[in-house]
Amino acid sequence: MATSLNFFPHTSEPKTTHLPDWYSPETRIYSSTYSSISLPTDPFLDIVSFIFSHQHDGVTALIDSSSGYSISYSKLLPLVQSMASGLHHLGVSQGDVVLLLLPNSVNFPIIFFSVLYLGAVVTTMNPLSNMMEVKKQIVDCGVRFAFTLLENVDKLQKLGVHAIGVPENMDLDSEKTGFLSFRKLIGGQFGKAPRPVIRQQDTAAIMYSSGTTGVSKGVVLTHGNFIATTELFVRFEASQYEYSSSKNVYLAVLPMFHIYGLSLFVVGLLSLGSSIVIMRRFDASELVKVIDDYGVTHFPVVPPILTTLTMRAKRVCENSLQSLKQVSCGAAPLSGKTIEDFVQALPHVDFIQGYGMTESTAVGTRGFNNEKHHNYSSIGLLAPNMQAKVVDWNSGSSLPPGFHGELWLRGPAVMQRYINNVEATNMTIDKDGWLRTGDIIAPTDLEAVLISHPEILDAAVTSAADEVCGEIPVAFVVRRHGSTLTKGAVIDFVANQVAPYKKVRRVVFTESIPKSAAGKNLRKELKSFISSRL
Repeated sequence: MATSLNFFPHTSEPKTTHLPDWYSPETRIYSSTYSSISLPTDPFLDIVSFIFSHQHDGVTALIDSSSGYSISYSKLLPLVQSMASGLHHLGVSQGDVVLLLLPNSVNFPIIFFSVLYLGAVVTTMNPLSNMMEVKKQIVDCGVRFAFTLLENVDKLQKLGVHAIGVPENMDLDSEKTGFLSFRKLIGGQFGKAPRPVIRQQDTAAIMYSSGTTGVSKGVVLTHGNFIATTELFVRFEASQYEYSSSKNVYLAVLPMFHIYGLSLFVVGLLSLGSSIVIMRRFDASELVKVIDDYGVTHFPVVPPILTTLTMRAKRVCENSLQSLKQVSCGAAPLSGKTIEDFVQALPHVDFIQGYGMTESTAVGTRGFNNEKHHNYSSIGLLAPNMQAKVVDWNSGSSLPPGFHGELWLRGPAVMQRYINNVEATNMTIDKDGWLRTGDIIAPTDLEAVLISHPEILDAAVTSAADEVCGEIPVAFVVRRHGSTLTKGAVIDFVANQVAPYKKVRRVVFTESIPKSAAGKNLRKELKSFISSRL
């Protein structure tokens, strides 16, 4: 199913002469066109055991892009076990919540797996978060231990959390006295830690959503959710290509504290034997050099990084960026021009898009191209084992193909619940397990039209309450420097290119569009602005 995230209601029933076989008119459910995948049925399976149970011929697992420091696959599990033993000695036990307040690093996956190895739970945060935000999350999910940068250790200790400083550069930083605790934990001095009984239904991580439909909430993800993500997203996608996954080299720029980066670089790809080159912080000036130096083949991105890559590609010599096989983009919509510019700049590189969210453990849809067919603007097909509905948000009825409404998803990757928030859980997941994505108006088509205007630098569209229509589209627009573009001109520009029911009804000029760490438009903040000003 080629899912569209353009959720606006049609005014009349579309003339459909033949319904596709992936849609059931009886249940009004959309099913994946792919065959179902058999997921592990053992209820006592944890994600750590599952990842390391897969055989492959991968050699190098994790590489620090700036120093070249690397960790081989042969050492990866022993390091996880050593760290788990150290944490057990420290007092970490099953059910304890451990905060990872860290940027990307080769240590991130080791820490993540070592915590889960003990049956403890990981929660992650952007390392740029202020201490007020950190304190809120610590209280919300009951954090007892934390891994963080050295400058945050004392701050977290004052909040009653046992904090451990993590070196960014293992070669240079590990000798500093501030990292003695970390060195002891990973040094293998404590013997093998006893493993508790861990079930697939047990909590593995509490990931905080970007809050596009309300206040940011703690998403409870189980070991089973991560197993499903590994199989239905990462390993399934790899199976669609003829080349060996263990020869693939991925560039990790997406933050590992976000579900997009976590599902790929921290979890799923390590079951395939792929090499992961990690940039601690995104540096546009180093991007091409890192890709060329390490022979990067796959580069998952968000729209701003795709634009940067395109600009850099236009300036490099013929021999640069030739190792790239695929660039994949998610988290936010792309304009047609952005896609076109990329394809023209790097015609030898396969380009796909995908859709997922924290609440679905990054599983949703994913693009796939071959020699006979490609659609760069599509977000792809439903993942195996996943079902979807398109629901009219006024009547609550499920809609057939050709209609636009709210996207609902159901499948084994859907979250267990929101932590400490029964009301929000019940509002988001219905009694039959359907996840209401909240994408009532996620107007990729409108944003693409807006961004195509030569005087518009960036744009986002959300909804506002309206007495007559119920909800109307409101466009937030960033004009290019020196532009004299008026609100009326913006409305007319869009109206000339879309159906009447999709027209933008209000325009707000702004200096910037608020975005999450993954580059996703923060509609929560836009809605808050509308509520307070319009």
